[in-house]
Amino acid sequence: MTAAPPPRTWLYVPGDRPDRIGKALASAADAVILDLEDAVAPAAKDEARRQVVRTLAEGAHAYVRINVPSSPEGAADIAALAAAPSAPAGVRVPKSEDPGELSRVADALGVPVHPLIESALGVENAAVLATAHPLVAGISLGEADLAADLRTGGGDALAWPRSRVVVAARAAGLPSPAQSVWTAVRDLDGLRADTAAGRRAGFFGRSVIHPAQIPVVHEASAPDPADVAWARELMDQLTTATERGDAAWIDSTGRFVDKAIVERATWLLAVAESGGRPVNEGHHS
Repeated sequence: MTAAPPPRTWLYVPGDRPDRIGKALASAADAVILDLEDAVAPAAKDEARRQVVRTLAEGAHAYVRINVPSSPEGAADIAALAAAPSAPAGVRVPKSEDPGELSRVADALGVPVHPLIESALGVENAAVLATAHPLVAGISLGEADLAADLRTGGGDALAWPRSRVVVAARAAGLPSPAQSVWTAVRDLDGLRADTAAGRRAGFFGRSVIHPAQIPVVHEASAPDPADVAWARELMDQLTTATERGDAAWIDSTGRFVDKAIVERATWLLAVAESGGRPVNEGHHS
């Protein structure tokens, strides 16, 4: 069965703000995350929980970011969602480090879980978190918290954790990870360049915190037109090569082409034809 294309944009919205929730659900975001964690003040946690349950009961297709499962707030989030009449599309689990804890969340809720890796220990455990439970549907980084834990300013210091998470996700048969939030909301040029760089590094799409970021990320998530043109030309050459019985050949630019290059070209064309969203990236199981 063909897997649904993964979201290009994951729009966070505070769970205690019904006015913003309505706007988020009506936006062009591919996925909406009703946030019970960082976007909600401690005094508003109970109301946010009730509002999220109401929103889901009204038929909204949305994800929920819960609080850390081992905390009292996280336990209350899990209990409320488990008892709710309508389930979320999935849950994001912050500060994920323990595969056992992640499995308990998945068993309690029975919906796809998306661990957020936000600490040095989480990065070290990326591979086991990605395979902790059949309901793990994707992993991603929370870079602000991770940078704080690593005592760095972010940027190039996060290059290795980013690669680690990309490799762990693909090794587990999960979609390419979404990038972390770009916090400079007004810097859309920076967002565009950073998202394009992330795509080249193996990420796909990203979390966003403002509707203005959505079209920029969608544009930057699409494959480069020159790459698509190259892929189409290569597939034309493949027909001729197949007729000759060649498994590998030198293309018109002098580049060696074999099975791996053909697979990349095929993937690029599939992404282009699906509006910039890759397909067939679900779990192997």
